[in-house]
Amino acid sequence: MAALCSLPRTPDLPTLHGKLQDLLGFLRGALRISSAHTVDFYTQSVWQELVDLPPESVRAALREPPPEAEAGSGFIDLPRVFCERSQKLLSTEAFVVAARHYSVQSLGLCTPIEQLLTALRLNKEQRTGENVKAIEFMNTKKSHEVQEMSELICSIADYCGLKQIIDVGSGKGYLSSFLSLKYGLNVYGIDSSNTNTHGAKERNRKLKKHWNLNHRQTRVDVNGLALKMPKEIGAQKEVKCKGDFESVPKSSLGNQDMSTSVLPEFSESKVSAIRKQLGDLHAQPLEEEKLYFENTFSLMDFLPIDAIEPTSSQVHNTEISEVRKQRRNMATKPSDSSIYSPLTSFITANSELHDIIKDLEDCLMVGLHTCGDLAPNTLRIFASKSEVKGVCSVGCCYHLLSEEFENQTKEYAQENWGFPMCRYLKEERWCCGRNARMSACLALERVAVGQGLPTESLFYRAVLQNIIKDYYGITKCDQHVGKIYSKCSSFLDYVRRSLKKLGLDEAKVSEEIIMDYYEKYKPRMNELEAFNMLKVVLAPCIETLILLDRLCYLKEQEDVAWSALVKLFDPVKSPRCYAVVALKKQW
Repeated sequence: MAALCSLPRTPDLPTLHGKLQDLLGFLRGALRISSAHTVDFYTQSVWQELVDLPPESVRAALREPPPEAEAGSGFIDLPRVFCERSQKLLSTEAFVVAARHYSVQSLGLCTPIEQLLTALRLNKEQRTGENVKAIEFMNTKKSHEVQEMSELICSIADYCGLKQIIDVGSGKGYLSSFLSLKYGLNVYGIDSSNTNTHGAKERNRKLKKHWNLNHRQTRVDVNGLALKMPKEIGAQKEVKCKGDFESVPKSSLGNQDMSTSVLPEFSESKVSAIRKQLGDLHAQPLEEEKLYFENTFSLMDFLPIDAIEPTSSQVHNTEISEVRKQRRNMATKPSDSSIYSPLTSFITANSELHDIIKDLEDCLMVGLHTCGDLAPNTLRIFASKSEVKGVCSVGCCYHLLSEEFENQTKEYAQENWGFPMCRYLKEERWCCGRNARMSACLALERVAVGQGLPTESLFYRAVLQNIIKDYYGITKCDQHVGKIYSKCSSFLDYVRRSLKKLGLDEAKVSEEIIMDYYEKYKPRMNELEAFNMLKVVLAPCIETLILLDRLCYLKEQEDVAWSALVKLFDPVKSPRCYAVVALKKQW
């Protein structure tokens, strides 16, 4: 393996601790906003408790380009953001500056993907991969993710001299199949679901058959092509994810003056192009569902510089382009040595890989949108198993992470918590809470280019909670109303259906009472909308904390030689776009 000193320099542990300290200083005041639940917005007077500003001034400030941070070393004057006595938000402008400052990009935590790929390929003969015309078997979002991640994985494997890949949380096997067929790697895809494993085997069988057939017809490079299995094309057309922004109904209440072409700093053609990309997306991860505003607002300027950038499939140096030219002239039959083996097993931090993979050898462990605790457990396995020489992990579903300090009154026997991982945050006994972790899943980049949250449905649910509290004496509702809003013709219909689903006596509230609540809170809908806008702006800071925690954990491991955060995907196409990458020392 090439000397690790050839890899890009990354922040050391003391530097990361300094950034964590500053970030926690901001989040101590801001976390109350992320932790507030929309359901309790009116019952707990959330706006009055947390914000010392009129909602219209907040909305107006968020429509304007944010002010520049004060000159110097990135110092943020926190007393200007929150009142020291009441902890209420005092300045939307200062809040935006701070939130922008504490994002992954602005803190300088990311290693550029092009820089990393170039370093990994330095003086190395590149694996050419297969260049047949790709059979369509993935939607646009998944295709983008698989192609970008597989290119990085292949480069790491070549750099480390590895042939075996372990794909944890492999799901339907898209990444595993691609790594095996295109790059000739030996891949074990491990998923906890027997259904997924069986489906992955069948899908890979069909894909391999089409792949072998197709290479005789053409030798077109796969990059940039969407991939879908023929039988899945029709099925995907029938299934419309609730996270698809085109399927979100327009609000009759929340349009006001924020509904159309904001985005003042970007050309109309550029915004149209980005929105067209969004229009091509299909199924989204669970964490991204029901988390978008209907009413767009000018957030483009709140994004870090170069937040929405072409990724490695679009920006390549001359060396990479030459490699691709060579690929087109090579035979395209998949390597006979390539293997993809889907396996079923529930992976934990203590899983014994030898019990799962009989021919385990030195390998690279990867995971594409590994859910909840699986992402941190992937890093723990990497740190503890000598055979695992490298890791490339993209996590998701932060709301499903277990937190060590979240339930102080309950006793848990759990040994390995999803958060925090690093010693610094453990010593701080830091807790985000589920609501804050849920808000970290909000997609600022998508909202900035026109996707929205269902403001009216959130408003309906918040007002319903007031009715439930006043007439049924229930202050905390553990049951979920679910997808009732899309089936309802009015607020009255929504309340009737919801009460029935919750098993509550509808006779207790008349139509007149229900509509009185609606009329009472309708003028305050702007509070809810403005508050959710603040949560969207804050979302990247919560994600930064979670990613910093994982990076610090890796920096603490003695046998880890190199570790970094890499922005792997276009965040408009795939909001959970950051990969945690690490390599072990070679003795």
